[in-house]
Amino acid sequence: MKVRVTRLRPDVELPVYKTPGSAGFDLAAAETLTVAPGAHAFVPTGLVIQTPEQHVLFLTARSSLFTKKGLVLANGIGTIDSDFRGPNDEIMIIVRNPGTAPIQIDKGERLVNAIILPFVHAEFEEGAADAPDRGGFGSTGGYAAQV
Repeated sequence: MKVRVTRLRPDVELPVYKTPGSAGFDLAAAETLTVAPGAHAFVPTGLVIQTPEQHVLFLTARSSLFTKKGLVLANGIGTIDSDFRGPNDEIMIIVRNPGTAPIQIDKGERLVNAIILPFVHAEFEEGAADAPDRGGFGSTGGYAAQV
């Protein structure tokens, strides 16, 4: 599958899969910035990625994002729809610093894995539930908790 990528900055590298078995490719910071303690930041990638129709681009934290940098993805996982592809629709990585010291992100530092997956649209129809209750969260492990 071919995916069009637009560089908004000439010095930003195009995405690549690092190994033949990689499900995702890394996205990196397009500039150096510092995230204050308890704050979040929008980290530019310098890229517009034209995700193919009927596909979605998920941004997931690299394992090193927290273990080496002390940062977390502010929204847990990023969802980039296939119609987010205009000339100014730059992919931004939203990170949060839960710590007590400022954290510097260096230009070119890889922060997230990006994974392209197909999706289907469901057709919804109203109707009664057709199965018995399962017992709440954790019910298959014996820890049923009702909300």
